[in-house]
Amino acid sequence: MSRHPGLVALAILAALNLGRVDSAEPLPPGTHDRVTVATPTRLDWVFALSNQSPAKPPAEWTRGYVSTEQTYRLVVPAKVTTKLLPLVLFISPGDNPSGFSAFASTCGRNGVLMASPRGAGNRCPFPRRVNIVLDVLDDLRRRYPIDPDRTYLAGFSGGGRVACTIGFALPEMFGGIVSFCAAGDLRPESWLRHRVTDRLSVALVTGETDFNRGEIERFRGPQLKELGVRTRVWVEPAAGHTVPAGPVPAVFKWLEQDQPRRKKLATAWPASRLAPDTAPGRQEAARALLAEANKRLADPATLYSGLMQLKGIRVRWTGLPEAAVAETTLLKYDARDERPWEKQDIAEQRMILIARARGIDAYGSGPLPKQYADGRADMLKFAITLWSRILQDGQDANAVQQARKRIPALRKRLSELDTGNDKKKAKDGR
Repeated sequence: MSRHPGLVALAILAALNLGRVDSAEPLPPGTHDRVTVATPTRLDWVFALSNQSPAKPPAEWTRGYVSTEQTYRLVVPAKVTTKLLPLVLFISPGDNPSGFSAFASTCGRNGVLMASPRGAGNRCPFPRRVNIVLDVLDDLRRRYPIDPDRTYLAGFSGGGRVACTIGFALPEMFGGIVSFCAAGDLRPESWLRHRVTDRLSVALVTGETDFNRGEIERFRGPQLKELGVRTRVWVEPAAGHTVPAGPVPAVFKWLEQDQPRRKKLATAWPASRLAPDTAPGRQEAARALLAEANKRLADPATLYSGLMQLKGIRVRWTGLPEAAVAETTLLKYDARDERPWEKQDIAEQRMILIARARGIDAYGSGPLPKQYADGRADMLKFAITLWSRILQDGQDANAVQQARKRIPALRKRLSELDTGNDKKKAKDGR
């Protein structure tokens, strides 16, 4: 008999739901305010916080936290139309679960599970916060046949930044990210950037008067898009720093439209997708990625990405046999007289540099709220530094032309800021 009985049949048990659920069994349709995590997560939450996946997490990251005391709110839809269930996991900036009012209609209409952890707000230590989110995700994956291609990690403000941190580190677990009034940076590892680009969709939602609008609309959104990540920005009219329900149906539809690409990727490269109710251990995960890397090495079109995966294996799973194999293979390639992949690596670093210059420039040059105005000078100086590096590199004609225009304009703006600050100091001194 299936471990996941039909949700319609489970509706019979709804009357028995008394608010707190401890066992890792599927729950009937309705709102379950206090579901308890049944067992610690099997998912690699530590890697979202570092560049390695150790056998045990650092003791200071888990001190005082008990997974089986962690709770979350869960809403199970009455209508389910697919064998594998979609999920929205929402991270709140506060201690209480949130996001339900904005997503309720969309989730109900589309048969989507929705959950939000308790006690994982901005005051929670960041490592514990990540641990909590992955505890809740794995608990849900144990209870239900969750579709990783339709698992959307969402969050508001600080919760949105956590969603980006986790999603950009563990893209195999998600189909997309929805971040309200906040965003985040891609990881520095090339192979992870490639995976995010190939798999994830990133929806950034801000309000017309949100103090983070400039960061999202002029900096993070355009930068992600320029780096090849499927990204879209929504600006909700008459909204501030909040979670508006208005754009959610369009956001969900946009995320769902990218399912075929994710499924095609998983067919070609199985390690790009964490199958439902699975949680490979360190060696199994390393072995799967090593198999993919070796397959990529056999094709000149994917050689560079395969080498980057080997670098990732060597660092992430140091000490395992797979890491030693990766190191040996990398040394063999490094000893070759011809290394065509080096051009691809330089081109990728150039692309990142240009995207960052454009993003920082646009953010620092545009309107800033009072709380960020004091940082404008540093942004402009950093933009000048980045544009100067582009000039020094001299390889991208369009970027070089833009740098020649932007550097004088930014220096002029800095001079105006210095003059204004001097006048203000003189006035305050009187």
